[in-house]
Amino acid sequence: MDELKRTTTPEFDKTADTGHPVATGVGAVVGSAAGGIAGGAAAGAVVGGMTGPVGAVLGAVVGAAAGALAGRSLSQAVDPSAEDAYWRDNHARRPYAAGTSYDEFRPAYGYGVDAYTRYPERKFDDIESELGSEWNSRRGTSRLEWDRAKHATRDAWNRVSDSVERAVPGDSDRDSK
Repeated sequence: MDELKRTTTPEFDKTADTGHPVATGVGAVVGSAAGGIAGGAAAGAVVGGMTGPVGAVLGAVVGAAAGALAGRSLSQAVDPSAEDAYWRDNHARRPYAAGTSYDEFRPAYGYGVDAYTRYPERKFDDIESELGSEWNSRRGTSRLEWDRAKHATRDAWNRVSDSVERAVPGDSDRDSK
């Protein structure tokens, strides 16, 4: 489960796909489990032991719908094209970017965006070594080694995390912001 999943493109996805089946599916699974447990507990406490399983099934259905919406909200809060444009415009002002073109860092920014959308419940510091071990297969034509690319990856991760936190209520990244 902690192993990072590979995607086919090391750069930002330029498609105009408005559906986000992966995020919706993940949200549905999480929501289903949470809803099933909560629904089963509530039904069991209110009505008694006989309706507990029925409450669990009803809770799972409601939880799946709510979880799918939450997963869709997270994925729609992240626009890879907008992130690409942002980093293209702001790359030269980053301290780690001195003397290196945007195109060399582009895969690192995209990797940070992608990694956050796959692991929103984790902190960058907790998975940085995992991300580093996958960097060679994700960097495309970039000549950057992980020691340099990780700063752009972290920057993109933090930007997406902050954007999602503004779009989705709560402290999604547990950074107290």
